[in-house]
Amino acid sequence: MNDLERQLGYPLGDTLPALGTTLEVAPGVRWLRMALPFALDHINLWLLRDVQDGVQGWSIVDCGITNDATRAAWEQIFASELQGLPVLRVIVTHMHPDHMGLAHWLTERWNVRLWVSATDYNTARLASSSTIGFGGEASARFMASHGLTDPDAQARIKARTNYYASMVPKLPASFRRLMHGDVLRIGGRAWQCHAGYGHAPEHMALHCAELGTLISGDMVLPRISTNVSVHEVEPESNPLVLYLDSIKRMQALPAHTLVLPSHGRPFTGLHTRIDQLVAHHDERFAEVLAACASAPQHAADLLMVLFKRKLDLHQTTFAMGESLAHLHALWLGGKLVRRLDADGIYRFSVA
Repeated sequence: MNDLERQLGYPLGDTLPALGTTLEVAPGVRWLRMALPFALDHINLWLLRDVQDGVQGWSIVDCGITNDATRAAWEQIFASELQGLPVLRVIVTHMHPDHMGLAHWLTERWNVRLWVSATDYNTARLASSSTIGFGGEASARFMASHGLTDPDAQARIKARTNYYASMVPKLPASFRRLMHGDVLRIGGRAWQCHAGYGHAPEHMALHCAELGTLISGDMVLPRISTNVSVHEVEPESNPLVLYLDSIKRMQALPAHTLVLPSHGRPFTGLHTRIDQLVAHHDERFAEVLAACASAPQHAADLLMVLFKRKLDLHQTTFAMGESLAHLHALWLGGKLVRRLDADGIYRFSVA
C-alpha cells in the first residue's frame, strides 16, 4: 500500500473474493473478480439483487473479456452464487474490452438486454469490426507523428489489427440506452447514472444514495490513475480536461460514499481520492511544462518524464495516449504551442 492509499479507508481490508465466488459489499450488492491477461491482472464485476416485471433475479454490472477462462468463471458464479435465480439484465459502464467483452455472450445466454450509453455501444460496435484507436496502419502513423518511430514498435502496432475484436468479437444486436441523470430501479432501490468523459466516450457510473454506494467503473480507482488517451480517430481531442471535470462533479456525492471500483479494492474517501487524482495530474502538467520550456517536445519524448519505469508495447501505446492528453490540455488551454516539423512529427513548446 502506498502513502496515498493509506489516506483511504478499506472496509473489507485485504479480503478478496476467490475466483468463482462473490462477497457481499452492501445489501444486495455482491463483488466478484475476473482475471485479465495484462499487468493489470483483474477486473471487479458486480451482481445486484434485482426484480424485473415481478421476476426475482440479478443484474450484472460489467462483463470481463471474451475468453474461455472468463466464461468458465461466470458459469461457476451462475452455479453457486445466484441462489437459483436468473440474470435479468446486463449493465456495462463503458466500452473497453474488460467491461464489454462478454456482453454478447451474457445477454444471449440469459436472453436479456444490454444497458449502456449509446456512445459507448456504437463506439464498441465500430471498434469490434475495425482497428480504430487500438492498432493497425492508422494507429502506427498517428504514433509516428508524435515521435514513436522505433521500427520494432511501429511494426508491432501495424500488426495489431484485431486487438479490440479479439476481446470483444461481437456486440448484442440491441441495447437499452443509459444517459446522465437516469435513475434505474434495481431491487427496489434507485441507482442514478453519472456520465463521465475522457477515459471512455460516455462512461456511466452508478450511485445508490440509499446504500451510500457508487459503482465507479474506471472513473475513480484507489491505487492507479485512470488512463486518459488521445486516439487517432479524434487526433485533436482534449480528453484529460473532460476527465478531470467529470471526477470533480463526483465530489457532489457524499464524502463517506463506499466506492466500488473496477480495479483495486472497495474503498471510502471519494473526495480525498478525487483530490489526489487532480493533484497527480497537476504535477504531471508541471513536469510537461518544464520539459517543453527546456526544448520542444513530442509525446514520445515525454514518456520518460511521465512514466518512470520500463514499459512494454501494450503499456507504451497507453502511455503515448496519456502523454498526448497532457500535451493537448496545455496546448488547447493556451500554455503550449504546437508545430509540425519537417520530419512529420508534432512538437510542443511553451507559448
